[in-house]
Amino acid sequence: MKENAILQLTGIYKSFPGVKALQNVDFNLCKGEIHALMGENGAGKSTLIKVLTGVYTKDEGEIYLDSHVEPVAIRSPQDAQHFGISTVYQEITLCPNLSVAENIYIGRTDGIYQNWKKMNEGARKMLQSLEIPVEPTTQLGSCSIAVQQMVAIARAVDMDCKVLILDEPTSSLDDQEVQKLFRLMRELKQRGVGIIFVTHFLDQVYEVCDKITVLRDGQLVGEYEIKDLPRVQLVSKMLGKELDDMSDIKSESSAPAELEKADVIFEAKDLCSNAGIKPFDFYIKKGEVNGFTGLLGSGRSECVRAIFGADRVTGGTVKKNGKTIKIQKPIDAMKNGIAYLPEDRKIDGIVGDLSVRENIILALQVMKGFFKPFTKAQANAFADEYIKLLSIKTASADTPIKSLSGGNQQKCIIARWLLTHPEYLILDEPTRGIDVGTKVDIQKLVLKLASEGMSVTFISSETDEMLRTCSRLIVMRDRKVVGELSGDDLTQTKIMSTIAGNEEEKK
Repeated sequence: MKENAILQLTGIYKSFPGVKALQNVDFNLCKGEIHALMGENGAGKSTLIKVLTGVYTKDEGEIYLDSHVEPVAIRSPQDAQHFGISTVYQEITLCPNLSVAENIYIGRTDGIYQNWKKMNEGARKMLQSLEIPVEPTTQLGSCSIAVQQMVAIARAVDMDCKVLILDEPTSSLDDQEVQKLFRLMRELKQRGVGIIFVTHFLDQVYEVCDKITVLRDGQLVGEYEIKDLPRVQLVSKMLGKELDDMSDIKSESSAPAELEKADVIFEAKDLCSNAGIKPFDFYIKKGEVNGFTGLLGSGRSECVRAIFGADRVTGGTVKKNGKTIKIQKPIDAMKNGIAYLPEDRKIDGIVGDLSVRENIILALQVMKGFFKPFTKAQANAFADEYIKLLSIKTASADTPIKSLSGGNQQKCIIARWLLTHPEYLILDEPTRGIDVGTKVDIQKLVLKLASEGMSVTFISSETDEMLRTCSRLIVMRDRKVVGELSGDDLTQTKIMSTIAGNEEEKK
């Protein structure tokens, strides 16, 4: 093992049917180091963590731990715990109905769990030493998420944790709670604990971490000292776009002169929701295609969910054609001419056991009311029209939608919303996981709808696709709007530098 290393993974491979999740990945963690594991969705971060914690068994490769000369075998979470590897997940896995002390000591075999006085005293000392502001007798469920995470960390530390994995621990915390968590992380660092920090927040990485390892498409991009990797370079490595050889792609849908004079259809002021996005302003003009861009977790999806009322709006105002409207839930948005294709079509989009026809007419039926069903002839006419219009490949309108390919499922959901004749269409990752041909079809459809006067917000993880489709981009970082790009500024380089932020400003 490398000098001062507490954990070393070499040549890790892991495959699933049809997917190479990890290919020859190395990872090194030193004692008293906070090491960020970075990468976009599908990069392999979660798979690597699950291999390390025994949830998955690696196909190839070796895992070395401090004080072990030979590679160790980690075949279960119990094995990982035995070797001093603990994980605190974004979703708290403790027992909210038990006290803080009970959660720290539950499962212990040394008898302390049966001695209430000894257990509470031990928990109090542990909490005080880590400066965690909670009494050991407090019911865990009554504590904030931040305190619950700190208790989970205290439990890990008390179980002689040498490697602590923090998986998106700050995603539900406010700024003050994040600072408390960072103080705890620094305290553990001083004690020699090695911490793997998985997060999408760039600012937090540069505030608290010593090193960064970047994965992309299941492969190792590199390991870097924080001081040697400027933010813009980190973004380029995560996205796979090197600044030196990057070609600027001009949008094929550059805004016509008349778009400058077009009326603003929808606008929002200081809009925010319970999903944790910072208050933001937004507008879209008639016939415009704009988009939200940023790294995964930046808040782009949360912004459009707030606009549609899919998340509970906690502040701000929304106007349609200059008049204030209230959108508190999706049906309010639908009645005001807004349609929304969600990011995850399988969870939030399709109803798998229903037919293609039933999925297509669903939104219009909701607006009409389920006590006023369409006749079979009407439903058939609607379905046949959009199956033909969007070239949906299906045996018939009666086919269960779950039997269709991902691209054709996506077309069905687009058909569902087009059937409501919206003025404003929001498409969140409409081309994810579908073939290239269908992607092109959807991009052409977006531009056609805009040319006919529909306003469209288009979100995609592929910046090339955004540049081809949008005439204006709103750039997100760490759940807040950090810039807006249009015209000659619509380039890969400008997007990445805006996501990364002003380097001088960060020093």
